[in-house]
Amino acid sequence: MSNRRKPRASNAYRSEFLSSPAWFARRARWFRKQERLGRPLACAGCGWPATRDQLELHHLDYRGVRFVDGSWRAFERHDDLVPMHPYCHGLLHQLIDRDRVLSHHRGRRVASAMALGILRRRMREFRETS
Repeated sequence: MSNRRKPRASNAYRSEFLSSPAWFARRARWFRKQERLGRPLACAGCGWPATRDQLELHHLDYRGVRFVDGSWRAFERHDDLVPMHPYCHGLLHQLIDRDRVLSHHRGRRVASAMALGILRRRMREFRETS
């Protein structure tokens, strides 16, 4: 199995699920729970504070995403979703896609955790040198 991002046209998850009512409802539930837990919103990549409108949610696991009886269902666990700025989210996927070990020889959760560690380190180094 590959963690590489497939083109939108050939990926039902990206072309259908992410624009489905099920995903928008799940996304809203995730942000409401963060608020209930009193956790401030921040990007998992750069660490900068953000609003819900400024963040995307990265899936650490797709097991909760299902197509059942002709419609998408979103049963992701709360901790399977990670908030990220769109730019940082794109960088995370580039790290995973370009690293052979991350894209082909690690599970998605491990690949994402390793790539997030690299991204955080690089963002910290960038801030320190700027």
